[in-house]
Amino acid sequence: MIDVESFTVVLDLGGTFVFAISGAMAAVHRRLDLFGVLVLSFVAGNLGGIGRDLLIGAVPPAALSDARYLVTSVVAGLVTFFLYAGVDRLRRPMLLFDAVGLSFFAVAGAQKAIEFGLSPLMSALLGMLTGIGGGMTRDILLSEIPQVLRSDFYAVAALAGAALVVIGDALGLPYGLSALVAGGVCFGLRLMAIRFGWKLPGPKQMP
Repeated sequence: MIDVESFTVVLDLGGTFVFAISGAMAAVHRRLDLFGVLVLSFVAGNLGGIGRDLLIGAVPPAALSDARYLVTSVVAGLVTFFLYAGVDRLRRPMLLFDAVGLSFFAVAGAQKAIEFGLSPLMSALLGMLTGIGGGMTRDILLSEIPQVLRSDFYAVAALAGAALVVIGDALGLPYGLSALVAGGVCFGLRLMAIRFGWKLPGPKQMP
């Protein structure tokens, strides 16, 4: 039976692949060269996890010490670069994959923070940061307002999933069960937001 640490790595790598594709798609769309595409794929797929590991003292970060993260990002970047036309036709399904990646990262990030002894509140926040960090850095490098600051229930969904992992740990539930429920809630919130256009309230327009 897979242990908690191995399960967390699997979730991390799954999220890395999905977000690396999103970063590569954004790079190709902005007509970056192959090197730029690979940089954006690595940034989108790994910066959230790197930021989390640095904050909790897990150094060197897994994305820099485990070659699987680099290989996953490079493969995602190359596939997107050479098969962009086919990948771009999957733009709508990619929103669903993005929601899956967000769920993976939020759940894995919260669990790793718990393992390093952070408080429940900080563990939930670190789970959210893991989910949104790579996308924020990708958008900043492309001179865009980060999607998480203007998108529909993105960070909120990640925070909800991470919080449920923390609650499950406090209740003594098996990690597999709490991860399944938390990931499902995160994915469901993101999916409903995409489907129905849910957004948090914005500022009133100036007269």
